[in-house]
Amino acid sequence: MMRRDPFRTGAMILACGLVLTLSACTTIRSVAALRHVGFSLDRVSDLRLAGVALDRIRSYQDLSVGEIAQLGVAVARKNMPLDFLLHVQAENPADNSVTAQLVRLDWTLLLQNRETISGSVDSSYALRPGVPQDVPIAMHLDLTEFFEGSAKDLVELALNLAGQGGEPKEIALRGTPTVDTPLGPIRYPEAITIASRRVGS
Repeated sequence: MMRRDPFRTGAMILACGLVLTLSACTTIRSVAALRHVGFSLDRVSDLRLAGVALDRIRSYQDLSVGEIAQLGVAVARKNMPLDFLLHVQAENPADNSVTAQLVRLDWTLLLQNRETISGSVDSSYALRPGVPQDVPIAMHLDLTEFFEGSAKDLVELALNLAGQGGEPKEIALRGTPTVDTPLGPIRYPEAITIASRRVGS
């Protein structure tokens, strides 16, 4: 019967302990890196209301007769879908030596401090130190579910949210990030407000 070498066994245990310790340290650094990433609301683009493109529109008066009629029908049917891209900018500080790996972001959109829709971003983003990263999020919601008003009122609301004029509106994004680590993905235990901004003139 072979006898185990206690010194060899001890060395193996020590080596395994060092590997686990290094992995744990790397995990801690990865999580700390994400916690120091700055998130901000950059802009809104590709705005469409009930199928009408609003990127070139600055007020209700800029709409054509056909577009006004199209929006009027949508209000009458109480179905005014708003589609846009919300661009969130994530920036890992330049003095941070760790590249943060954002692999998922569960989010909730708030308009005028009111929760509207929720979703998730499943794409992976490498957040290199000192390099701003654009994280576009596709949004789709029916304005008539959350706000009342005429076609003109809802058009002005949409334009305000895009920062294209009108009375300022509060737009915020509450999110729960998930960061990839050598020990697997780690999800934040609670949501954080990663972007909040008043838009409009």
